[in-house]
Amino acid sequence: MSRKELPRGGLVTAALAGRISNREGAAALHLTTRQFQRLKQRVRHGGAEALRHRGRGRPSHRRLTAAVCARVQALLQDRYAGFNDTHLTEKLRELHGLTISRESVRRLRRALGVGAVHRRRPAQHRARRPREAAAGQLLQVDGSPYDWLEDRGPRLTLLGAIDDATSQVVALHFRPTEDLHGYATLLRQVFTTTGLPVALYGDGINILVRNDRHWSLAEQLAGAQAPTHVGRMLQELGIGYVQARSPQAKGRVERLWATLQDRLVSELRLRRTATRAAANAFLPMFLADFNRRFSRAAQQAQPVWRRPPRDLDLVLSCRYSRVVARDNTVRVGPRVLQIPRGPAGRSYARRRVDIRELLDGRVVILVDGTIIARCPPPRALRLVPALRRALTALAMALPPAPPRRHPWRLGYDPQLARRAGYPRHRG
Repeated sequence: MSRKELPRGGLVTAALAGRISNREGAAALHLTTRQFQRLKQRVRHGGAEALRHRGRGRPSHRRLTAAVCARVQALLQDRYAGFNDTHLTEKLRELHGLTISRESVRRLRRALGVGAVHRRRPAQHRARRPREAAAGQLLQVDGSPYDWLEDRGPRLTLLGAIDDATSQVVALHFRPTEDLHGYATLLRQVFTTTGLPVALYGDGINILVRNDRHWSLAEQLAGAQAPTHVGRMLQELGIGYVQARSPQAKGRVERLWATLQDRLVSELRLRRTATRAAANAFLPMFLADFNRRFSRAAQQAQPVWRRPPRDLDLVLSCRYSRVVARDNTVRVGPRVLQIPRGPAGRSYARRRVDIRELLDGRVVILVDGTIIARCPPPRALRLVPALRRALTALAMALPPAPPRRHPWRLGYDPQLARRAGYPRHRG
């Protein structure tokens, strides 16, 4: 008997002996009184064995026929070898008219002794992480690409930051993609409106952390990879960064996206917002109402936000190290910047300078921490690492590469030079 059928024998026997009523026995087995009476009749005629389910041991009327099972197993070994169970189920239904379940496909595959394409990993144990005690201790940041404007405008990415202790959304910003300029703008909004947090919590995107395997010689000697542009900003501001190893680890900001993809999209639809500029202009009003509804008080009343430095604009910048040319110019991507003469006509040629590209496109050149030149922003502004810009511009400007046997690609050969009529090389 099954675990469900075991208690029935004693209760039915007690009812037949008159120790309990039919209503009491039915209530104990969660049956109706008439169902309990039928059980009593079965026990009178067949004993306790009659309480077993009568369909046990009989083949199911919904079982697959032998012909269907043989056809599925033949397709599994021949045409659809290597297909996973779900994919094979779809093909059988769409191309062969065999409407069977994925579990039946799995059972037939295992009967052949064929292993699964992807092994099922057991669920990993996760422990609940308590909230931080004070506001400003931990700020979760992330980006969400979504059709925020629906069919009225372009597809955008919303960057956001939410406080872990209070669930207060500190900043939101729309960008075309999840890029460096967007994260720098988001951080500036956080720092100027609220303050500097103790640490940030985000994913492993290469804008925030280094996730490549390249190590330069200087990095090998230092024993650590150089940080990204955002990582260098956080280091100078004394802000730590904690990398989440799974989406569940930063569940607070992930749940925020689910809420915003419902409420914010509806609010933008209500106002018929169709451009990124209009959507960004609406965000402050939306944030005030959203935080009033969903934020909560922290465990500690005293927040730990810090004041930003006065030179915050210099900190939130892309940084490059360059050597000044003999004509007192430096190059940043496609731009050539002229350095004016220093005190008493001083020249900065062959000096190594620090170049910082600010959020608004201005370029500031420093020597030993002192600003020696300021350059206005270009017409088209987009804060992108200069290496990527330089490689793109260089690939477009350079002529086609010479063939492998071109003299520029060969070393000096005296015999070839003498045959070509060139004078003898003298060191």
